[in-house]
Amino acid sequence: MSDRNSIGVGIIGTGFARTTQLPAWAACEGARVVAVASGRRENAESAAREFDIPFVAADWREVVDREDVHLLSIVTPPVTHAEMARAALDAGKAVLCEKPLAMNAAETGAMLRAARERGALALVDHELRFLPARRLMRELILGGELGAVRHAKFLFRADSRAAADRAWNWWSDERAGGGALGAIGSHAVDALHWMLGAGVSHVSCLLATHVAERRDPASGEARAVTADEEAGLLLNFAGGGVVERATGVVSISMVEAGAPEHTVEVFGTEGALRIDGAGRLWRARVGEGEWRRVEAEAAPLAEGLRDNEWSRGFTVFAREIVASLREGRTEVEGAATFEDGHRTQLVLDAARAAHASGCRVAVSGE
Repeated sequence: MSDRNSIGVGIIGTGFARTTQLPAWAACEGARVVAVASGRRENAESAAREFDIPFVAADWREVVDREDVHLLSIVTPPVTHAEMARAALDAGKAVLCEKPLAMNAAETGAMLRAARERGALALVDHELRFLPARRLMRELILGGELGAVRHAKFLFRADSRAAADRAWNWWSDERAGGGALGAIGSHAVDALHWMLGAGVSHVSCLLATHVAERRDPASGEARAVTADEEAGLLLNFAGGGVVERATGVVSISMVEAGAPEHTVEVFGTEGALRIDGAGRLWRARVGEGEWRRVEAEAAPLAEGLRDNEWSRGFTVFAREIVASLREGRTEVEGAATFEDGHRTQLVLDAARAAHASGCRVAVSGE
């Protein structure tokens, strides 16, 4: 891919891709979306008209097979990720995959091995890593600004699934990879791994589903919700670096009313750092009793995107991916790789095992 004038992007999926990825790719110099696929062809056709995409398919394999597709972006339910990513890697494509990387660590492990064998660019879409305030927070933590890290907190609150009349979809289906633990818990684990430079060693977990049934729009009948809408995790981190017998709390709910909240807080012997959903960074020192704002650069926002942290993060991430591919590189500095996605999946698998057993579970090292 070295010295390509333009990187051809193939997109599978038209949900998050349409609201975030497609506008960002359209605004990205040196890239063009050349193909889009959706299980519902009419959705792909609509996206193609809106973003001037020349090729449309109902079968994702047609996108993978195209010679003008250099990067495949997988923006589909997690149950489909492993097959699509493996096919793309076998076809010599670079891959960007939505999180969670797959359904379980057996799948992510196979995906990681395939990426290593091909020597390919294989990334997970943890776009929040590219927000300048988050990067500054990580730099300060790993640089010893907080002293030894003792504790971390991740809080995500929304009411997007609180209404009982919201229709059933794949997000309601555990077998499709739906649920708060996978969708948001993957962000939580990746953020904490990345910011602390340490892995989770043990986890306890409680999952809950509060709306037992939702109407299936296809049949009109009530259908059981099998995926979690709430997840609470207690973590222990492996020592090393700035981490000293650190613990963690992750609280995720998609059914809590009130103002949405998304914060990461890290506490050490000398003070604390906090990042909020607006991308603002705060610092507190031991004994001061208050948070003080830390100025950080704002991330750019591609035209046509809603102004939120996900959109700004992906605006930067897309540019970095294209720059790497045009220069023939197989990595993007600071991006989450398939190896990171596998490490996160090991924690998610342990969390599910902890919920099922009611016991604290050690995270596998494999």
